[in-house]
Amino acid sequence: MSDQPDTIREIRINPIVPSESVLVSTARGMRPRKEEAPAPRDTRKHVDRCPFCPGNEAMTPPTVAASPETGDWQVRVVENLYPVLGDESNSGNLVFGLQQAIDGYGRHEVIIDHPEHGIALHEMSEEHLFRLIGMYRDRIRALYDADARIQYVLVFKNFGPAAGASIAHTHSQVIAMPVVPENVYNEVIHSRQYFEKNRQCIFCSLIDEALTFEAKIYDRESGSVRRKIDVGQYVIERGEHFVAIKPFASRYEWEVHILPLQHASDFIEINDAQREDLSRVLKRAMARLDAVIGGAQYNFFLHSLPHNNDFSHCQDSYHWHMEICPRTSIPTGFELGSGLFVSTISPEEAAEQLRAVVLD
Repeated sequence: MSDQPDTIREIRINPIVPSESVLVSTARGMRPRKEEAPAPRDTRKHVDRCPFCPGNEAMTPPTVAASPETGDWQVRVVENLYPVLGDESNSGNLVFGLQQAIDGYGRHEVIIDHPEHGIALHEMSEEHLFRLIGMYRDRIRALYDADARIQYVLVFKNFGPAAGASIAHTHSQVIAMPVVPENVYNEVIHSRQYFEKNRQCIFCSLIDEALTFEAKIYDRESGSVRRKIDVGQYVIERGEHFVAIKPFASRYEWEVHILPLQHASDFIEINDAQREDLSRVLKRAMARLDAVIGGAQYNFFLHSLPHNNDFSHCQDSYHWHMEICPRTSIPTGFELGSGLFVSTISPEEAAEQLRAVVLD
């Protein structure tokens, strides 16, 4: 039985970036709407005309990297045929009046996650996820090393049409860009401000709270309990080195973040023992999401400290992490106009449902 109130209407502030707010309105979830069946997923192991399936390598650009390096590949990297950024030209930056344009140089690669066409992330073995996470690390490092102009390298995955995936074969992407994205920049700057005030990484503080904090908030007049927070209430999954947490101010109803338990600012410094544990925690977190949502369509991405001298002093204040954002609704005009994400299920209820899933 949940200790949360039956109906919640409150604006929650993101503790990492306080300018970002989330409106939790559980009554909104009771409004009449047409029930939709889960989006169908292509579960075939091989599709003859899929450019990402083994045997069709000639349908893609040449292999940039593969694991293993020889023999049948398990993870394969190619350049994106339709890149959002490219390194074929350098036209320079433009400034005209108040308008500015930065040359769109960079790199855009596709990481083919698995030889099987329709396999889902939670269906992959931990050994395979270990290999995939290693490829993420290697491509981030290689792209930073290849061009000193690169300010940030982002690894992300779109799974399902609602998340923007245009090809059904499971794949991730990596983009090296000439700017630090605003959301990463805000996280780095605000976490540094918190550190300078408290001498503590805010991500580490949030992990400590999730694992150890409990409290009761009472109504001043009646003395009744307004809100109760239990130890581990927001923890979805925990391993030896990583923890999966449901954020208190979740932008998406089933959003989950995975963070290293020990402070680490740069994803590419992950070691083999940590990779093994991340593979397990990621697989189990995705299995919980799939069990509760059913056919989850999602985006996930890695946020790590930019390789930029401007942020070299932020190693002790920034904490790399993975954000998993299931796409169960389309942003409304209110959300686009106000900048407030609306969640119709409380993060506490979502966390309770995810923890309740029984896994092997």
